[in-house]
Amino acid sequence: MAWYDNNSLEIPDVATKRANELGLYDMSGNVYEWCSDRYADYSSYSQTNPTGPASGSHRMYRGGSWSGNARDCRVSFRIGGIPAYRYFNLGQRLALYVII
Repeated sequence: MAWYDNNSLEIPDVATKRANELGLYDMSGNVYEWCSDRYADYSSYSQTNPTGPASGSHRMYRGGSWSGNARDCRVSFRIGGIPAYRYFNLGQRLALYVII
């Protein structure tokens, strides 16, 4: 389901692994995904769609990468970084919303 360091040597083509339970491809592995959420420690109380603190310079990226290990491909794995940071295993996951 995901590309990571033990099954890829370079950035793989999209949609070449099987889709997740929602029918979406490449939501884990391939490249880490930049998120708009600000980075902070999780709180101890239950939250729905937390976005982090109201201010701060670090944003989150998550989802694993073709150059990282399998453990990082979990949705709960996250790293904080400054948005100006660029690296070969960071990107964006584009979503298309279709109204029928």
